[in-house]
Amino acid sequence: MNIKQEVSVNKVKKDAEDYFSNGFFCCEAVVASVMDNFELDIPREVIGMASGMAVGAGRSGCMCGALNGGILTLGIFFGRSQLSGKDDPKVVKCMALTHELHDWFKQATGKNSTCCRVLTREFDMSKGEHFQQCVYFTGMTAGKVAEIVIRELGLTNLDKKESLSTQTV
Repeated sequence: MNIKQEVSVNKVKKDAEDYFSNGFFCCEAVVASVMDNFELDIPREVIGMASGMAVGAGRSGCMCGALNGGILTLGIFFGRSQLSGKDDPKVVKCMALTHELHDWFKQATGKNSTCCRVLTREFDMSKGEHFQQCVYFTGMTAGKVAEIVIRELGLTNLDKKESLSTQTV
């Protein structure tokens, strides 16, 4: 799989927010934004894997769809595609990165939860009051996934590169 070597985490975040605001569900928006910004040479149908994981896993209200999208996206980069044992280093690494994302998400939301029902309980869902929070959670999750991918694959975060070039010595 070809992967772009220099990516802007801020752009990944913004694109995910825009995708969500324009009609993708949170989970789909995370996958699409990461795929696009890392210029992955995989079929767009991969985004369809995320469709059922949106809105807390098919409207069940369980795990937040943005987090589901982040987990699926980490699997694109670090998951296995061949049958192997449970101690396969590839799957062990993917699970560790998923755990990192999960724990980060609980803290970053300020609500110590990954459950969509808990994250949105203060809102009247019939009025769409939760929308801005969902936009934010979608963007922040896509951004965190991008940070993890950049770190783990030794890629360049264009935002850090840009901030270094604007500093005075």
